[in-house]
Amino acid sequence: MTITLQGAIEHLYRVAVVERKTTSPARLAGLADFCVQELEKRGVAGVAAEVAVQGFGRVKQWDVAWEHAGKARLGISLKSLLKNIAGTVPNRIDDLIGEVANAQLHSPEIVIGYVMVFDRSQDSWSKKHGSTWLELLKSRLDQLSQRAPPAWATGTFEGCALTEVDFTKGPVLCSDPSDIDRLFDRLVDHVRYRNPEALG
Repeated sequence: MTITLQGAIEHLYRVAVVERKTTSPARLAGLADFCVQELEKRGVAGVAAEVAVQGFGRVKQWDVAWEHAGKARLGISLKSLLKNIAGTVPNRIDDLIGEVANAQLHSPEIVIGYVMVFDRSQDSWSKKHGSTWLELLKSRLDQLSQRAPPAWATGTFEGCALTEVDFTKGPVLCSDPSDIDRLFDRLVDHVRYRNPEALG
């Protein structure tokens, strides 16, 4: 059965909002399955959800990963920002840089992407930053998601899709689905470039 981005968002809404399991790992299972499907459609066979990836400091479970020749060569982390946006955005940015650096210090060749779901109905103005939290997050992600040769800065990554929703009246998807399509295309291009013997 084909999974759509809308279907993945509906699953997140059902678990996180209707069932109120806001921290349950199951809330992002539909989105993980969608990522696996889309990567395999683009020729990356053997992608899996919930994969233990060796890092420099510790092993971490990545939501989606692809392994080749005994190492993870692609990792995608899924995040949902649905409540307490003012507290969540700074923490997400800090956590992101740390988990990316942990993976890259062990495997500099790994390709990393992020899919973040942001409930824009919860957004607010940050006087400190002179912007909304959504604008701040977009700016930081844009700065961090430009990793490509010859710029291999540790802590930056290859791509991100910030998927906006409005959960005030149901699982309403506000972003253009083509945004996440471009992310998958970009990640697969990087994976193919770095692993030509596996993907051609």
